[in-house]
Amino acid sequence: MTKFYNDWRITIILCLTLGLAPFLPEPHILGKIKWLAGGGNGMGPMDYFDVALHGFPFVLLIRLIIITIVKRTSKANSKD
Repeated sequence: MTKFYNDWRITIILCLTLGLAPFLPEPHILGKIKWLAGGGNGMGPMDYFDVALHGFPFVLLIRLIIITIVKRTSKANSKD
């Protein structure tokens, strides 16, 4: 199961499909983020679930980026 979470290809595909769907007129997650940035007035539980669902692939991507940076810095420090 950890291979699934640590696979770059799967994470990027999830970001491009689930994270950005539906694509037109704008990606759904961007509309929800704008709504939240504007105060989130009128948002219900389903809207918050929607943000979590469409935002999860990006959380995985950020997690992978952080893990990669930490591994590279620890390898660089161990060589010195």
